[in-house]
Amino acid sequence: MDQIANIVVIRDTLVRLVLNCMAIPIEVARSQQGIFLSQRKYVLDLLTDTGMLDCKPAYTPIVQNHHLGEYPDQVPTNKERYQRLVGRLIYLSHTRPDIAYAVSVVSQFMHSPSEDHMNAVLRILRYLKSASGKGLMFSKHGHLNIDGYSDADWAGNVTDRKSTSGYFTFVGGNLVTWRSKKQNVVALSSAEAEFRGMTKGICELLWLRKLLTELGYKPTSTMNLFCDNKAAIAIAQNPVQHDRTKHVEVD
Repeated sequence: MDQIANIVVIRDTLVRLVLNCMAIPIEVARSQQGIFLSQRKYVLDLLTDTGMLDCKPAYTPIVQNHHLGEYPDQVPTNKERYQRLVGRLIYLSHTRPDIAYAVSVVSQFMHSPSEDHMNAVLRILRYLKSASGKGLMFSKHGHLNIDGYSDADWAGNVTDRKSTSGYFTFVGGNLVTWRSKKQNVVALSSAEAEFRGMTKGICELLWLRKLLTELGYKPTSTMNLFCDNKAAIAIAQNPVQHDRTKHVEVD
């Protein structure tokens, strides 16, 4: 019973932390299944303001292998409108991890947007039309395990050939943090790109463990980080850095 009570306290604490970090309206619904956070009204207002309320819905926020970049022959678009839309999508991604990657991609072209970039933003809005009520669910799962998942592409950016890595973490079976960000350096292999993504995921896990310890609920079980690249996992498990991995020794 004490463990169940602790889980409920941690769940409510995490929800309060999420809400306190956001300066935007969040809809909160409480039931026997848990606490549900969403921004449905914010999505509908966004679609109404942009004239996309009656648009044809899309079922993915971004096309696969989009090849968005900066090209000499690109047709420019309204910069102020583009920045305003992307800014509102950034606020929305606080409760919508499903659009995190797409928003991180379009936010890279704020200084010089083109019509192709604007079409990518409009596709995100069309995706929101098909899923306006999605959000975050915080439920009681009977444990306080901390798990993380990381992934990365390789040389996905067609302009500078940098990779994009992402991670998301669960505490007690509930999604609490996520991020998608372009890496700072050019990875020389897919294993290196995945390994650098694992580094960011590990840093997030360590931060969560420290946060829960300060709240008085130090994790007792081993934290797990999951990755789908065997080479990156082998590098992480090998304490000896060889010539091929010397350049990622700091990570």
